[in-house]
Amino acid sequence: MPFLLAHGGAQIQIEQTQTALNAIGVQAEPLRWWDANQQGDLIHFFGRPSAIQIRLAHKKGMKVVIAELLTAQGSRKPAQLRLQKLISRAVESVAPSSFTAAFNWDSYRNADGMVANTAWEKHLMEYLFDANPARTYVVPNGVEEVFFTSPTTTRGEWLVCTTTITERKRVLELAQAAVAARTPVWIIGRPYAEDEPHAQQFFALARQYHQFIRYEGGISDRIRLAEIYRAARGFVLLSAMETRSLSAEEAAACECPLLLSDLPWAHSTFGATATYCPVANTTVTATALRKFHDAAPGLPRPNKPATWQEVARQFKSVFERVLAA
Repeated sequence: MPFLLAHGGAQIQIEQTQTALNAIGVQAEPLRWWDANQQGDLIHFFGRPSAIQIRLAHKKGMKVVIAELLTAQGSRKPAQLRLQKLISRAVESVAPSSFTAAFNWDSYRNADGMVANTAWEKHLMEYLFDANPARTYVVPNGVEEVFFTSPTTTRGEWLVCTTTITERKRVLELAQAAVAARTPVWIIGRPYAEDEPHAQQFFALARQYHQFIRYEGGISDRIRLAEIYRAARGFVLLSAMETRSLSAEEAAACECPLLLSDLPWAHSTFGATATYCPVANTTVTATALRKFHDAAPGLPRPNKPATWQEVARQFKSVFERVLAA
C-alpha cells in the first residue's frame, strides 16, 4: 500500500529496515518499477508477490524473500485456521489455475526465503501456505535508539495509546471503556480520513469526556513520543487484529507497562511481561482497563525489543543464507 494512501507501522518498518541495512553496509534501495537497468542480487518484498513476479525475478538471476504481515490470519482462532486451510486446499484441487492464481498461494512455495515477525507467523506460513520450514526465518521489528536512551522520569496518571484511528484498532471501544471505568487515556494518532464514521464517533466522545480522553492528534517528533512513553502510567493497545505492534515495542523500550489484546502476536512477543485483555464488550474492557491502571506501578517491565541495527544484522544473515542456497 503506498505510504501516501495509508500511514502506519508498515511505513516505519520499511523505512527503518532500509536505513538500518544501509548503515551496516548492505546496499538497499526501493525497487524502481520504471528502471529497466536497476541491478540487484535479491528482492525483499514487503507483502506477497505474485508467482509471476517471482518467476521473472528468478529468470533475471535474482532471489526473492517474502516478508508478509499475516494480520488477519494471525488473529484467528485455531478452528478458523483449520477451516481456512481446508477451504484453500479444496479450492486448489478443483478450481482452474487461472482462478487460484489470484490468491498467490504458490508464492510461498516458490520464494527463496520467507520472513515472519513472530514464531506464530512462521507457523502460519508453514501451516496455511506450505512454506518450507528450512527457508522460513523469524526476524522481529526494531526500535529506534531514541526510545532506549530517553531519560527516565516520574510516571503520571495517564495511560497512553499510539495507533491509527481506525476500526481495526478499536480506538472508539477503548475510549468508551475509559469513560466507563473513569480511567484517563491519552490517545495519539490520526485516522486514514477525517470523515470516517469510526473516527467521527471517537472525536465526538473525546470532546464530550475530555477529563478521561485526551486527544490532540498525531505526534511525529520521536523524542517527544519517547518522553510521553516514559511519563505514561502504562501503554494500551486493544486491536481486534494485529501482527506485531511497533508502538507497543517503542513503549517497551521505554520500560512502559503494557496492556494488550489477548492475541497470539502479543504472547509471542512479550510473554508474561505484559498484561492481556480479551477482545470483548465495553464492560469487560473497562474492568480490565481500570485493573491495569491501578496495578501498573507494580507490574514487571516488558521484554526489551531489538534495535533496528540488530534487526538489520539478522536480515543480512538471512540474505546471505538465501543467496548461498
